[in-house]
Amino acid sequence: MMLPLPEMAAIFLVAIVCSAGIGIIGVGALWLSRRRSLRARLSIIVATTLVSVLTGMVAISAAMYLSEHDLYVFLTVALASLLSTMVVTWFLGRLIAREYEDLRSLTAEMGEGHRLGDLSDPKDVSETALLRAELVATSRKLADSRDEVAALDRSRRELIAWIAHDLRTPMAGLKAMAEALEDGMIEDRQRYYAKIRIQIDRLSRMVDDLFALSRIQSGALELETIDVSLYDLVSDAVSDLRPVAAAKGIAVHERGLTDVIVAGDPRELTRVVENLLMNALQHSSQDTEVVLETSRNGEGQAVLTVSDTGGGVPAEALTEVFTTGWRGSPARTPDDDLITGDPTVNGGGVLTGNAGLGLAIVRGIVEAHSGTVGVSNTESGARFEVCLPAIAPAV
Repeated sequence: MMLPLPEMAAIFLVAIVCSAGIGIIGVGALWLSRRRSLRARLSIIVATTLVSVLTGMVAISAAMYLSEHDLYVFLTVALASLLSTMVVTWFLGRLIAREYEDLRSLTAEMGEGHRLGDLSDPKDVSETALLRAELVATSRKLADSRDEVAALDRSRRELIAWIAHDLRTPMAGLKAMAEALEDGMIEDRQRYYAKIRIQIDRLSRMVDDLFALSRIQSGALELETIDVSLYDLVSDAVSDLRPVAAAKGIAVHERGLTDVIVAGDPRELTRVVENLLMNALQHSSQDTEVVLETSRNGEGQAVLTVSDTGGGVPAEALTEVFTTGWRGSPARTPDDDLITGDPTVNGGGVLTGNAGLGLAIVRGIVEAHSGTVGVSNTESGARFEVCLPAIAPAV
């Protein structure tokens, strides 16, 4: 039997008022407990929902039930339901809180610098599982970044030590020669002047390399791009360094395609070729050869390869040869620097030592030209390969 509309409206209004009142109280309680545990806040939410329903039912029942016994029975059932629901909510809150406790532990481990293992479960698509997977991925990225920073810091400290060593050597030589000239103890003054020039040239090259590396690493390298023949760059570099090769008894050959054109800065690309050639000469022994070849690969890129017979690069160092300061051996003594030619003859006395910056500069310049550089070992030595975007030859 349908209730009259006025009675239904009254019941609806009483239920709304009771639920709204309890809801306001629940919101206040939730705000006061905002710093409490997840279980406590979850219990307040469930209790507010359940009490708001029961309050409206109790208010209507008190007005409608004729039997006081029936009203007491209803209130008892409502209270029992409320208590049992709160107990269930508390235990469910413990389960949820345990998941968040695991997440907190993972976050603490990540904050301590640990690399988190793979904890993912393909069947678990819950929000906490997704958050756990994100924490694992983030921990790996942070660990990789820390390793990279540590490697850079180690490289920086080694570079500073090596540069300090290489600066100390010519400075000590200059000081000793200057004192000898001042004391008038030298008969062949021209030879000493030539040696001083060699040491000054060495310092100048080191400063130039440091400045170039600084511009590369800071992104301040400015390129004056024009069309240039890669083979011509190779020929010029070979001509410039042929005295060095001749002094060591090393034959240098250039070969390959003569129509390979690239868009780049001739000065910087010349530095690339000369650094690679000088590196090959430094690691090659007498009566060997170094070959520079220009070509195109299957992707149409311009390719420069520099092959030597210096015994190759240790396998564990293949990924480090282009790192700033890498030499493949500890800092050298002054005797390790090769002086070629007669220092008393104009243009003689070429000093080939460096501070381990040459290959790092090569990589920076090549990458600034949108190219790549790599190294591999051959049967008798190492093979460096530079790939640059090529310009199609005119038809």
